[in-house]
Amino acid sequence: MVVTPYHIILASNSPRRKELLSGLGIDFEVRIIEGIDESYPADLPTAEVAEYISHKKAAPYLSQMTADELVITADTIVVLGTQVMGKPHDEADACRMLRALSGQTHQVITGVTLTTLQRQQSFSVTTDVTFKPLTDDEIHHYVTHYRPFDKAGAYGIQEWIGYIGVTSLRGSYFNVMGLPVQRIYEALKDFANI
Repeated sequence: MVVTPYHIILASNSPRRKELLSGLGIDFEVRIIEGIDESYPADLPTAEVAEYISHKKAAPYLSQMTADELVITADTIVVLGTQVMGKPHDEADACRMLRALSGQTHQVITGVTLTTLQRQQSFSVTTDVTFKPLTDDEIHHYVTHYRPFDKAGAYGIQEWIGYIGVTSLRGSYFNVMGLPVQRIYEALKDFANI
């Protein structure tokens, strides 16, 4: 268990991130600033995109923070080769993403930034995920019934598509869900010792 002198703020509306952070047994509140720009430079290496965005998401909170607050911001992307997949725009885009991931190994990268008024730390965690070849029927069933429009790469590993489609995983399962809680736990312990 982490005993921290900080009041923890999760800067995310994601129900999965709330659930995962709750699993650490720490008290926190959710605080959202709407309309944060999540763009990134076109020439940024794909491995750095999620961490860059998580750092960018933290900036608007600094002016609203008190000395005893610690804000956690995060961003998750799916990378297939050199292609970065964010959240799908619509049903057709979700199906396109899943067809691209079908039968392939891709990386799920979550960037995390922990911010206090005195200190900031960013890191990213990568997990390799392999899908079996998915049929069009399986893709359409998933997209129609689960509407994965709020998920990078158009899927949630904890949902039906993960049950039937993921053949192997190397790295953190929770990272694929959207928050690498083991690394966050270690980072919070580090902040508590400062």
